[in-house]
Order: sequence, then C-alpha cells, then structure tokens
Amino acid sequence: MRNIPSWIRVPVVFFIIFGLTEYFIDSGDEPAFIAEPLVSLFLVLVFLILVAIEAIVGALDNVLYQSLDAEAKARYEAKRAAPPKFISWIKELYKKSLGQKPIEEEHDIILDHNYDGIKELDNDLPPWWLYGFYASIIFGFVYMAKYHIFNGPDQYQELEANIVQANIELEEYRKNAKNLVDFNTVTVLTDPADLASGKEIFELNCVACHAIDGGGGIGANLTDKYWILGGGINNVFKTVSEGGRDGKGMIAWNQNLSPAEIAQVSSYVLQFQGTTPEKPKASEGEIWVDESAASEEETEATDTIAPETIEVQTDSISTTEQ
Repeated sequence: MRNIPSWIRVPVVFFIIFGLTEYFIDSGDEPAFIAEPLVSLFLVLVFLILVAIEAIVGALDNVLYQSLDAEAKARYEAKRAAPPKFISWIKELYKKSLGQKPIEEEHDIILDHNYDGIKELDNDLPPWWLYGFYASIIFGFVYMAKYHIFNGPDQYQELEANIVQANIELEEYRKNAKNLVDFNTVTVLTDPADLASGKEIFELNCVACHAIDGGGGIGANLTDKYWILGGGINNVFKTVSEGGRDGKGMIAWNQNLSPAEIAQVSSYVLQFQGTTPEKPKASEGEIWVDESAASEEETEATDTIAPETIEVQTDSISTTEQ
C-alpha cells in the first residue's frame, strides 16, 4: 500500500467511503450528501482526516529515514524501489501464459531453416491460446446438448419470456411510482390515506369555487349527475390537470400539483356524487353516463334473460323458443 502514491491513495479511500455512504443511507432520488447536510459535513471531515494521516505518516517516515545510517538507507531505498509483490506476480503469470523459453535455452528449439541469417524457433502454442481452444470445444458440446438434445428455449422464446417479465416489473414500478399516472391510466383511489390527501388538497385549493360540500358556486356543482366536460375519474383528472373551458373554466393545476396529487383530489371529488349540499348550484352541462359500465350492465342483463322467453321472428310467423 505504501508503494502507491498518496495522491492516488487518498482519493481512492475517500471515494470508497463516499460510495458506502450513498449505499447505506436512503435519501430517495437525491444523493445523500445533498439530501442530508450532515453527510456532507461527515465527508469533508473524512477527507481532512485522510489528508492529515498522510501528512503525519509522511513526516514520521522522513524522521525515521534521517535517523538511519548509510547502509540502512541503501537497504531501505532498494526495498522501496522494488515493485509490489502483486505486480511481480502479474508479470510472472504473464510470462507463463506466453509459454516462451528463456533466450539462453532457445538453442534447443532452433529449426534447421536459415533465411539469410534469420533462424526459426519451434515454439509451442501459448498456454492461454490452448486453454481458450479447449474451453470453446467444451462450450460447443454444452450448447449442443442444451439446445439440440434437451430442447432448451430458443432466442424467440427467451425474448417472449423477457417481455413478460419486463411487463410485470413495469406494472410493479407503476404501482410505486404514482407520479407516472395520466388521464389514460388513472384509476379511482380508495385508500383512506389517498382520500384524506385529496380532501386536504380540495379544501386548500377548490372550496372557493366549488364550496366545502361540493355544492358549487363560481364553479360547477359536483354532487349531481351533470358534467360540463364529462364525469368519471379519467375526465375529472384531465379537467383538473389541463383546466376547464378556455376563458371561463378553472385553471390548469398541473403546474401546482403532481400527477399523484391530481389523482387524489379527483378521487375525492367523485365522493360528492349523490350527496346533498347545503346550497346546491343549478345543474350545468349534460348527464354523463359511464359507457363502459353501461355496456357491462347490458351484457349482464342479456346473460340473465331466460332462454324460453326469447321470441324469434321468422317471416310473418312469430314463434317462441322453448
């Protein structure tokens, strides 16, 4: 470690500590040293301590060196100039991987060829090349057994499996990342915590126009079945987010509220449906019917009709199926 210069050693140790700090401290989307001022102070102290340690160790090393005699100084300098054991091991491993003979032994592998004084050596293939060749043969047999004998999944099957897994992970991510919601993907929130947040947002921003009980005032009555820009969670979300009619509707709240907050207040607004306000404003707009819910009800009603009551009209003869 002492063979590594201090200008490399200090930053490496500091960034290791910095990385561990970011890993163990949960600071959300922001770096820990920004979200937590104490972390910044801690990192500054760590850096100063590392610099101080290097300065102290360097001073002690210099004092001890000056106290040595000439012979001891020579031994110390020779040992200090020697490469680290790890570097020596890497160099030795590299030489072995080449599989070359030392120059003094090359006379044993010289061939009889002679091209204008240029002689040829009969070197063996490098060990790294041979090991790589053997590994490729083993890999080929394993690959053949897996995909041609045991019918392993091909690339198309793997792609389909990856897409399915990606969709699962995306849905899970969307559940936790509420701010990704828009008017196409929003659903009615029923969690009490979400409705409580929606109520707080409504009372802070909306009561001036819609009244505390949703009966309306400057804004529309939220308790009846009439809607100017459509009812349901999707339309309400869009209206809150993008605003009402140009020039005479409410402002767009997407600059002040996050998508998650808009979903919360939109879900709370729908809680007013069917309630009786103290001073209800006259209805505006048209009666809104949820087409998807209506189609589902029609399907259920059709499924419940008894077969024996279905009348079949054939030409001018009317019969009843039994």
